[in-house]
Amino acid sequence: MKRVLFLFVAFICAFVSLAQQPNIVFILVDDLGYGDLSCYGAKDLYTPNIDELCEDGVKFTRAYANSTVCSPSRAAILTGDYPDMVGVPGVIRDMPHNTWGNLSDTAIFLPEELKALSYNTALIGKWHLGYESPDLPNDRGFDNFKGFVGDMMDDYYTHLRANVNWMRENTTEIIPQGHATDLFSRWASDYILQQSETEDPYFLYLAYNAPHDPVQPPVVWLEKVQEREPQASLKRQKMIAFIEHLDASVGQVLNAIEKSGEAENTIVIFTSDNGGALNYGASNAPLKGGKGDLYEGGIRIPCIVSWPGMIEPAVVKQPIILMDFYPTLIELAGGDLQHELPSLSIGNLLKGKSVNVENRELIFMRREGHRYGGRIYYAIIDGEYKLMQNSPFEPYQLFQLKEDSMLEELVDHPVKRKELLKSLTKHIQKTGRIKWQ
Repeated sequence: MKRVLFLFVAFICAFVSLAQQPNIVFILVDDLGYGDLSCYGAKDLYTPNIDELCEDGVKFTRAYANSTVCSPSRAAILTGDYPDMVGVPGVIRDMPHNTWGNLSDTAIFLPEELKALSYNTALIGKWHLGYESPDLPNDRGFDNFKGFVGDMMDDYYTHLRANVNWMRENTTEIIPQGHATDLFSRWASDYILQQSETEDPYFLYLAYNAPHDPVQPPVVWLEKVQEREPQASLKRQKMIAFIEHLDASVGQVLNAIEKSGEAENTIVIFTSDNGGALNYGASNAPLKGGKGDLYEGGIRIPCIVSWPGMIEPAVVKQPIILMDFYPTLIELAGGDLQHELPSLSIGNLLKGKSVNVENRELIFMRREGHRYGGRIYYAIIDGEYKLMQNSPFEPYQLFQLKEDSMLEELVDHPVKRKELLKSLTKHIQKTGRIKWQ
């Protein structure tokens, strides 16, 4: 009888362990270049903490941002949909004459889905999807918000944008002291340790402003790089120092996860919202272009997923896109997606299995003011071929992604061009009905 009871208890414990929902830490950095991590080939900088995450997890070599700028990519992550389908075709700014999006009131946000699965949800860092209710983090499913509402900081120490303070704790204005990267890392670490004392799983969306301009590393980090890399330009030295400081901050968060005792039950995603800004010293090597471009350097991003004990280290060359994390995380949290989306779960990819995405087409876009006059430009990829324009004023060109998909070669293939243009036209017609103002 005792043996039967023991086996029953062991079975129940094993079942509960298997059914345990994972914590989720989604780390999104801002404007990080494809070639600006040592695990992605950088030779002049060192990112040991992110590299370790990469060694222990799945490294994607063809992960794409949904857009080449901030707001659309963030909208895609949090809704699982194309950004122009949820009212965010371009950058949302606190400038009525130069803002290009307004969140859909009907879009269902990822933290809302996870809250329904008993998750505590938090955003620490940059929001950039609206300045007023009902388009603030607490309106869109986040239990806790501590960070920056705006698009960019003019100074990482004052945290001001055009002399306005957009730092908030939930809806209350705060005036914290210190470098924004350090603040976000400390707040994230505190949240992780606090949540480890509760029974509920948590979803932490940690969105750094770095390494978005102004490129402003702490002085001690810059001095260290200048001593080590004296041949580099000052612009490049500052970017290297900025990224290495960011890596140390990510390490602080990873240490908090270890300290919490829940590392083996925590999924960590590390990625960027778009490619690196070349004019500020970023590197997207070996890809062409950078932030603002729909060439690969503007939309292909570093992307790493780690879940100790649950996914094996691997390099995945299959294309994915940021919006795919929405159905993936709902699935891994034990939920079922109840509404139709163009995004796909990559859960099987993370587990070393294949995912049938043959002939899947991915669409990229951006609407912008400045020199574009509010017009929009597009790219569409089917895996091997890419039809794109790099501004709204130029004709579409067809490229073939060559040599392990790193190089773009201009090709003449009328049938493929017609096929991709037809698919893109359908998307443009569909999104043309979506209100974004």
